[in-house]
Amino acid sequence: MGFRWACAAGTFYPADPARLAREIARCLGISQEELGPPGPPLVRPVGLILPHAGYRYSGTVAGAGYLALWRIGRPEAAVILGTNHTGLGSSISLAAPGEWETPFGPMPIHRELTHAIAEATGAEITDAPFLEEHSVEVQLPFLHYLYGKMPFVAGVVQPLSLREAESAGANMAQVLAKKPVVLICSTDFTHYEPHELAKEKDLLALRYVLDLDLPGFLEVVRARRISICGVGALALFLAAAKALNLRASELLLYRTSGEIAGMMEQVVGYAAALFREVSEVA
Repeated sequence: MGFRWACAAGTFYPADPARLAREIARCLGISQEELGPPGPPLVRPVGLILPHAGYRYSGTVAGAGYLALWRIGRPEAAVILGTNHTGLGSSISLAAPGEWETPFGPMPIHRELTHAIAEATGAEITDAPFLEEHSVEVQLPFLHYLYGKMPFVAGVVQPLSLREAESAGANMAQVLAKKPVVLICSTDFTHYEPHELAKEKDLLALRYVLDLDLPGFLEVVRARRISICGVGALALFLAAAKALNLRASELLLYRTSGEIAGMMEQVVGYAAALFREVSEVA
């Protein structure tokens, strides 16, 4: 791709750097001056599930996830598994090496990690699914605000079968094992259902997510018709997290758009969850 322009700046989040910094501070619930230094450098992978709607709606949920990561430590790179909203590309697609624009400055694709994950999982390296896709992009301003020009891997995932997710996740875990990276799944949960029903469905799905129970997750999504847009990204994330032994899980925050906008009849659900190795928190 070379250089990718930010398609979501000015809509999902402010395009002006000063306004964007104020908005991210609001989402984090703390100013940049008050944050203090990050924790020590990570020594092994950490996982996060984060939403990707406009910051007005899901920013405080995303902020809860990023603040938890900040307090744990500094990753060397981020691997972001986003939702494929366009259907372009393969079942797993990775963006080609280059730089992506953010209002704070460009951020580089991690060339070596991208190629290693593609070789391990069979993912296609193609820019087509990313040109108008926001699910990866909206994570970058948070990462840049906290950590500066951090290298990242950009991926989008279409729905996967249990076998496909388990195979690709195990292979991805072999690449990421013992690396100081944050593995991010960028997904929203139930779409356009009443608040109470959306919350009921999402918290049910999250029980399986937090247990890293991939078969149970896929079955409850099917049986209850839970409209999680990133079901493929979540499936791949769960398989990789289980193979990486990220079994110490915590739901940091769950909200719906109705709680922010006041329209409770058709909401979207947002969750932030953290996954770490059990040995790290024992």
